[in-house]
Amino acid sequence: MFNNLGGNALITAAVLVFVTVLLVIEGLYLLWRSYKGPEARKIEKRLQAFSAAIDRTSQAHLAKERMLSEVPWLQRMLLTLPRAHRLDRFILQAGLEWTVSSFLLTCGVLGVFAFFATMWMARQPVLPALAAGIGAAMLPVLYLQHQRSRRLARMEKQLPEALDLVTRALRAGHSFASGVQMIGDEMADPIASEFRMVADEVNFGVSLQQALTNLSVRVPLTDLRYFVVAVLIQRDSGGNLTEVLSNLSRLIRDRLKLLARVRVLSAEGRLSAWILGLMPFALAALMNVFNPAFMSPLWTDPIGQTALRWMLALMLVGIVLLRKIVKIRV
Repeated sequence: MFNNLGGNALITAAVLVFVTVLLVIEGLYLLWRSYKGPEARKIEKRLQAFSAAIDRTSQAHLAKERMLSEVPWLQRMLLTLPRAHRLDRFILQAGLEWTVSSFLLTCGVLGVFAFFATMWMARQPVLPALAAGIGAAMLPVLYLQHQRSRRLARMEKQLPEALDLVTRALRAGHSFASGVQMIGDEMADPIASEFRMVADEVNFGVSLQQALTNLSVRVPLTDLRYFVVAVLIQRDSGGNLTEVLSNLSRLIRDRLKLLARVRVLSAEGRLSAWILGLMPFALAALMNVFNPAFMSPLWTDPIGQTALRWMLALMLVGIVLLRKIVKIRV
């Protein structure tokens, strides 16, 4: 068929085929970008974060719906659980793009896998296998707690700079809402995203008082709640908000400096606590590797198993006490 076509007609057909394929690829890319692209994911993440607030007014109702699971029957089951929304808020405070169902599924899969692996592959009794399963199921919880603590710590360090930015905006003649918008536009995450949500909620029709209250719920920081209380009191009773925010910023900086100094002075105690907590387990593991016959009565003899249970319980109590001693609140 192509032999009957002239040279120009063949080139034209090839160009048309190439342009058609290129347009199809471009259309598929634009379709993917509209649903899964960076902008779509950014908007989805901001709308999901709105669900951590407690606002139930009609102005914000459409923005506060968040699915706990993509499976309909699992979504209905999770809605009946009393702690599901609190867990969802905990995940959002950690800055993770998880859902409650995926988090619970991960915990369950890790726990079941560790249980059967310990019981069948390692040939251990039911109680050690159950302990291994519980420990494996707690790994996502520990990771979630770690990510949440890191995000809140970063936000706490950014808060004095954010308050200074609002103070400078007020002194320059801008409104408080404009100062909040400047924080979302000019500062880095994670504090920028939280203040952008406040500005978005106000633009959606939520009152500034309710938007700041939602901010204090999403971010459980004492210093941030002092900021929210100061702003709300100033709106009701009046006063120099610029001076209040300036003093609050200086107070937060002084507290962070004192906390850093305390951490430096208590570094030796914290290192000693880590060594004392890990040394018995490390020595037991090394002795079990190099001299298993010496350690075998702890696993096989009933008296050894009883002594091992009591030792683990006392070690747990000791670790808790050491943590209480070296953890100093400022």
